[in-house]
Amino acid sequence: MPRPVGPATGKLPFVVWVLAAGTFLMGTTEFVVAGLLPEIAGDLGVSVSRAGLLITAFAVGMIAGGPTMALATLRLPRRRTLVLALAVFALGHVVAALSTDFTVVLAARLVTALATGAFWAVGFVIATEAAGPGRSTRAVGAMMGGLTLANVVGVPLGSVVGQATGWRSPFWALAVLAALAASTVGRLVPDTGRRAEVSVRAEVRALRQGRLWLALAAAVLIMGGVLATYTFITPLLTGRAGIPQTAVPLVLVAFGAGALGGNTIGGRLGDRRPMATTITAAAATAAVLLLLVPLSTNPATAVALVFLMALTGFAVNPVVTSLAVRFAGDAPTLTSALTTSAYNTGIAAGSALAGHALGTGLGLTGPALVGGILSALTLLPLAALALRGAARPAPGPAPQTGSVPPPAAPHAAGTQIPVGR
Repeated sequence: MPRPVGPATGKLPFVVWVLAAGTFLMGTTEFVVAGLLPEIAGDLGVSVSRAGLLITAFAVGMIAGGPTMALATLRLPRRRTLVLALAVFALGHVVAALSTDFTVVLAARLVTALATGAFWAVGFVIATEAAGPGRSTRAVGAMMGGLTLANVVGVPLGSVVGQATGWRSPFWALAVLAALAASTVGRLVPDTGRRAEVSVRAEVRALRQGRLWLALAAAVLIMGGVLATYTFITPLLTGRAGIPQTAVPLVLVAFGAGALGGNTIGGRLGDRRPMATTITAAAATAAVLLLLVPLSTNPATAVALVFLMALTGFAVNPVVTSLAVRFAGDAPTLTSALTTSAYNTGIAAGSALAGHALGTGLGLTGPALVGGILSALTLLPLAALALRGAARPAPGPAPQTGSVPPPAAPHAAGTQIPVGR
């Protein structure tokens, strides 16, 4: 792997930014469909509600496919896995762009989600190893920043282009960019050779740790809380805060800017004080979302709170992702995939609960209340994690006779995680 960058330089390896560009492409494709559903439905001859299955299929592929693909590709060299994932990603978009059959497009979305899960699972591991233990959370924050930037730039731009020139145009653009990314990754990511024969057993063994599941629970709850509110933020802004429909995209850009800032803050503080960072950010997120219920009648206050919920909520993500990978010790790939599944599970569950609350007597404030409760519940696994001692080193896998030892990783057994004060 590339030589870890020490704390003295403060710089992340270039390969981390290349991987972040990959997450930008994959984040764009996950959410851009939402802005093109009427065009897709009309072109493929289905209802808008049926076209919405394209979003559901991608979420299901990410939840179930990430861990599955992580295990399926475990014995492939990591560089080859990344290149293959990007190639399949590009091919899936080509198939979707060429097809006139909804079922084919739906299948292409599912395959694309599987490739995305494989890329994220391996990409997070490579990014943390390349950055070194002193910059691992910052590296995760940079990669997740690519996903956040997709919501700020990629999704709005893709929606505008798709509405102007047809929904297939963004799919062609994503296919070309993914092919270019595959070529770049193939040149920049070093070949680590074939991975250990016992890796599958070690990866599964790593899941026995209670600390790991506490980190994953925190990921589900914090993402569920923020996205429960964000999914239905437009009705709140227009129907309660009185913000014109034409101004809503500007508020969403503010949300994206806050999320990008939160990833950056969490990435920079999380390596030194992971528990203090996550607990403070989760508590602040819960407070902001609960304040959104009574204070969303004022446009300025509503916009400020939308920005703050993204800033505080997304500060948790890179820290819990990095902790989960560290807890896995020498077997981080499956764990990395499970963090992606955890975030998508939170999105799906939080949005479903928020949609139900929207139809009750709570009305437009229902999603924010649900989000506040879920964010507050995030404090439970985080507090349990702090009490269990996040500084304890992760147990390494038991040695196996005749196996090929895995390459040394900066998060192997014996690496301690500083507990924040």
